[in-house]
Amino acid sequence: MNATQTLPDVRGKLTPDAPLAPLVWFKSGGAADWLFEPKDAEDLADFLRDLDPSVPVMALGLGSNLIVRDGGFPGVVVRLGKAFAKVEALDATTLRCGGGASGILVSSTARDAGIAGVEFLRSIPGTVGGFVRMNGGAYGGEVKDILGEADVILRSGERRTLTLADLGYTYRHSELPDGAVVVAATFRGRRGEPAAIQAEMDRISASREASQPLRSKTGGSTFKNPDGHKAWQLVDEAGCRGFTVGGAQVSEKHTNFLINTGTATSADIEALGEEVRRRVKAKSGIELQWEIQRVGVAK
Repeated sequence: MNATQTLPDVRGKLTPDAPLAPLVWFKSGGAADWLFEPKDAEDLADFLRDLDPSVPVMALGLGSNLIVRDGGFPGVVVRLGKAFAKVEALDATTLRCGGGASGILVSSTARDAGIAGVEFLRSIPGTVGGFVRMNGGAYGGEVKDILGEADVILRSGERRTLTLADLGYTYRHSELPDGAVVVAATFRGRRGEPAAIQAEMDRISASREASQPLRSKTGGSTFKNPDGHKAWQLVDEAGCRGFTVGGAQVSEKHTNFLINTGTATSADIEALGEEVRRRVKAKSGIELQWEIQRVGVAK
């Protein structure tokens, strides 16, 4: 596929040869053949239905948990804008959230409505679509604990509502079909006092600020925690704190974070991650699994 190919008509915005580096936290990587910002769910469904089925489609949220390789993404990247970023309380304990809504918006709307149990979303730098896809979690909470259902548009353009069981959640993984885009989800919490909810959000925020390199170009947690172990500890014990490949570095502050020090290519970042995995395996016998998604083609 290339940017001269004819695509279905849309009401939203289609951009050819769209640079993805500005849209991801690592600030590295190539361009997408096309970037599609749909006007609404109907626009997205019509587009996917009429798009050549061989063209790859990937949804992009805040780009925090992602390495886009330097050759870019050969297909269509879908980015949900303001139309998909609304959050509202449906009843005393249930929120309906657009797929493009941030964790900060979800948790603060929940606080204002006196809904506790979703505070942990405050600490995950992403959108509802990403949380649903990855079973996002932190500070003792996971999406599988709060999800009611998710509205998705399949790669075929078909709209479907998926239940918790349909998503088949395990640690940082779901059975969401390839090319599907999460356009909305309902989250269920419990009644709580706004002041207590805010205090818990503040506690999570302070803990994250103290322990993670939030001011850096990073991708969030790099590796999944293996059963009975903490990934950062295994990386540290393998002597990788501060280790560099090209412009990429293992964070000194939190060793399960990789950082673009300013000049890193995506190839540097991925190579650093693979070298860390090799060293951890050699030291502990444990094979770390990537938590960060790696997409696109190498240059």
